[in-house]
Amino acid sequence: MPKPGDSGEISFVEADSLAAEAGLAPGDRVLSANGRPIRDQIDYRFLVADDVVELEVEADGERGIVEFEKHPDAGLGIEFSDSAFDGTRICNNKCFFCFLKGLPKGLRKTLYVKDDDYRLSFEHGNFVTLTNLSADDWARLREQRLSPLHVSVHATNPALRRLLLGNPRAPDIRAQLRDLAEWGIDVHTQVVLCPGVNDGAALDETVGELISHANVLSVGVVPVGASVDAEDRAETRGVGEMDEVAGMRAVTRQEARLVLRQLRHWRREAAQAGRPAAVFASDEFYLCGEARIPSAKAYGGFPQWENGVGMVRTLIDDWRRIRRRLRRRQSEGRSIELVRPLATLACGTLAAPRLRELATEAGELIGGRIDVVAVDNHLFGQRVNVSGLLPGKDFCTALEGRPVLSDTVFLPRASLDYYGERFLDDTTPAEISARVGRPLAFAYTLSEVIQWMQGMAPEPPGTGERSNGRSWAVRGG
Repeated sequence: MPKPGDSGEISFVEADSLAAEAGLAPGDRVLSANGRPIRDQIDYRFLVADDVVELEVEADGERGIVEFEKHPDAGLGIEFSDSAFDGTRICNNKCFFCFLKGLPKGLRKTLYVKDDDYRLSFEHGNFVTLTNLSADDWARLREQRLSPLHVSVHATNPALRRLLLGNPRAPDIRAQLRDLAEWGIDVHTQVVLCPGVNDGAALDETVGELISHANVLSVGVVPVGASVDAEDRAETRGVGEMDEVAGMRAVTRQEARLVLRQLRHWRREAAQAGRPAAVFASDEFYLCGEARIPSAKAYGGFPQWENGVGMVRTLIDDWRRIRRRLRRRQSEGRSIELVRPLATLACGTLAAPRLRELATEAGELIGGRIDVVAVDNHLFGQRVNVSGLLPGKDFCTALEGRPVLSDTVFLPRASLDYYGERFLDDTTPAEISARVGRPLAFAYTLSEVIQWMQGMAPEPPGTGERSNGRSWAVRGG
C-alpha cells in the first residue's frame, strides 16, 4: 500500500507521450489539475478530460505548473503507483462471515486491508457495501457518474442485511440503488449465501427485489467461504438469535440444487419482464450440486467471471475449441506431434475432478498424458477448495516427492497476484520452483498446456483482464 507521502506519485510515463515531452518522470507527484485537488486516478481522468489542462506537479521537492493542450479524449501518458491517493476506505462492517477474520499471519500485506472503497469498485471491480459513504462521496458519484459499481448486497431486507453486516446503521440498500439509478449508475451485485441465514425465502426476496431495479445488471450468488479459524470461532459465538455455525458451514448437495432452481426461476422472471439483470450462481453451486454447467450464452458476457461465475464453462469451451481443431487435423491426415508427451498441472480440489475428466480426454486424443494434481488447502482448511486461494507452500506439499513430474509444472494463473509475482503466502514462483525442482508455468486453460506439449513456450504470468485485482497487489513488495 502507498505510504502517506506517496499520494499522486507517478509510477510510469509512456514514451513519446505528452507527459514525456513535458519532462514528467516516475517519482514526480501530481497534486492538482486545473486548480482542483486530485484524490485518486478517477479524479485525474475526470479533470484532464479537457482541451487545456494545467497540472500542479511536485518534482525534487519543487512545485510547478505544467500546461497541456490536447484533444479532450486524449490521455497524457501517465500511470500512478496506486488508485487512491488519499488512502483506501476501510470497511466499517463486522460481517460474521468476513474471510479476512480468519486469515493467518504471514500472507501478502495487502490481504489484511479490509477495504470497502467505492473507487476500487469502479476501478477494479471490488465488491463494496456502500455503508461508509459521506455526503461528499454521494455528491461525487452523482457528478462523475462512476458506473458500473460492484455492490455486496447479501440481503435486501434491511434488518437481515444489518444482521449479516454486523452493522445496525447500514442504510437501506434498496434506496441507495434507486438513487444510483436516478444518476445513471449501473451496478453488479453479489449475494454471499450463508446456509440457514439468507437462503430460502430470504434469497427469493433478495433476488426478486434486485432484478426489479433497472440499473442492476447482474446478480451473482456465491457460497460463504470460511477458514479453519473462522469455523472454530463460529462454534463459540452466536450473532443475535442466529447460530453462527449455521451460517458458516458448507452448502450440501441438496441445498446447492435448491439454490440453482431458485436462480433459474428468477432468471426467467427477469427475462420475461424485460429486465437487464442477469442472475447467476457461482461455479461452486454447480460442482457441489453435481449439476450441468450452463452454456456460455447463459453467462451473458461473463460479467462476474472473477467472482467465480463461469470459470468452469470457460475451461470447458476452451477444450472443445481445441478439440475440434485437433480432430479436424486428424481427419485431414495430419498427425499431432508432441514435443513433450507429459504435462503436470495442479489446481484446487473443487475443479480437479472436472479438469481431470477433460485432461484424460485430451491425453487420449493427442497421444500424450496430462496429470492433474488436486492440491489440499492446508493454510485455510479444506473448506477453501478453489485454485485462486491456494498458497505457494501448499503447491509444494502436493508436488514435492511425486515420482513423475513433467519438465515444466503448470499452476493456475489465478493463484498469483495481479502482477504475476507472488502467491497468497507471499512466496514467489522462483521459490516454489526451487522446492519442486521444476520450472513453473501458469495457465488459465487446457489449450495453453497442450500448446506447450506441442513445443510452444508458455507465456509469462503477466497482467491482463483476468488477473487478480490490482488493489490486492504491491509491486515488488
